[in-house]
Amino acid sequence: MKNINLLMWVFLFTLCSVNAQQEKGIFGSSNWLNNWTEFKPAKVDYGDATVILAGNISTNTTLVKKDVYVLQGNVYVTNNAVLTIEPGTVILGDFDSKGTLIITKGSQIMAQGLETDPIVFTSSKTIKKGGDWGGIVILGDAPINKFGSYSSVNYDLDPTLTTYGGSNSASNSGVLKFVRVEYAGKKVRGSETFNAILLGGIGNKTILENIMVSYASADAFEVLGGEPIINKAVCYRSGGIDFKFTLGAQAKIDNSLAVRSSYTSNSTDSRSLDISSYSNKADVDFTKKQTFVTATNLTLANDSDDIDKDIKAGLVKEAVYIAENSSLVLRKSVISGYSPAVVFESKIEINDKNLKKIRIEEMYFNFCNGNIFSEGSTNNEDLESYYGNSVFFNLYSKTTNLETFNDFANPKRPDFRLSLSKFTASK
Repeated sequence: MKNINLLMWVFLFTLCSVNAQQEKGIFGSSNWLNNWTEFKPAKVDYGDATVILAGNISTNTTLVKKDVYVLQGNVYVTNNAVLTIEPGTVILGDFDSKGTLIITKGSQIMAQGLETDPIVFTSSKTIKKGGDWGGIVILGDAPINKFGSYSSVNYDLDPTLTTYGGSNSASNSGVLKFVRVEYAGKKVRGSETFNAILLGGIGNKTILENIMVSYASADAFEVLGGEPIINKAVCYRSGGIDFKFTLGAQAKIDNSLAVRSSYTSNSTDSRSLDISSYSNKADVDFTKKQTFVTATNLTLANDSDDIDKDIKAGLVKEAVYIAENSSLVLRKSVISGYSPAVVFESKIEINDKNLKKIRIEEMYFNFCNGNIFSEGSTNNEDLESYYGNSVFFNLYSKTTNLETFNDFANPKRPDFRLSLSKFTASK
């Protein structure tokens, strides 16, 4: 009887340990990336366009799977119209006219694909590359922190159709689910570049799940205010920032992945997670909420055959950047192969008040050239001591991506969940 009890105790202890380990980074009983993602989109033949989308869509409209659509120029969904897209539908962004889809405030996009039949936005070119077309802009009436509570998207879009912001935190701009966005981020006037998915003033009733952005030349997801809830988002080899939150966003992001490449990242402002409250402090109403992001179970990994070599060559930057007057809760996440893992803006004074606004706990830091630093400082003893305290349960290791993850290098069906059999962590 004692032996049976002992075996049962060992089994339960092992089970609990495995579950605890699996909770760091993206998780699931199976690999939720299977079926709907595509890591080699350049090799996929999506067919030729059969229907042109151009101008304004001002009445409820449905895009059907049997057709292949091409976005010509700036296509606006206006007049509170609903754009419905069937599972499996392909929409090509026109290269010559910088095809871009804009869901104006009050309108909705209902792009609800299936795991076995995702909706795809991609380039119209035969030989595709990042920046071939604009991207997707979705605008709502949830709060932002600018004076007047409203703003508009720039680029070369119509300012009368691109306002966002308001007071409705629970607004609903529709659904993006089982959707892929490939090769977006075309450069427009001056130095401006479209982001693959821009969410301005999006309310918490909007559904944002199972979205993959790959090979964007600029940012993959840019969130301007609002209260979005993002689940199972994937950023793959973006040129700019993977997940950017600003303008007072009260956002939650969970069980999401960013895989960067040392050789496709832009030379500046290219990181996985960027948290700020503004770009121009003079525009901010400090009586309103400033940016607060809760990020759980993220996996942020730098894809490199030789991470150490790329770090020494200066090709790798920080994974997470936190600006002044913003807050972040980062929990149960994996950061692998960055230099360093986390950077605080130099304007953030390291004191109890500010450290309470930036919680970094239950993390797995792997193969990073330093962990947590203040911008421009080479001495991070205070931050390392603070976040290295055992109460935060942060773990540190130095293993290759092949050792760290289940199947990192699989070209078709990679598995970026933390490897349980090779989980070795030490302080």
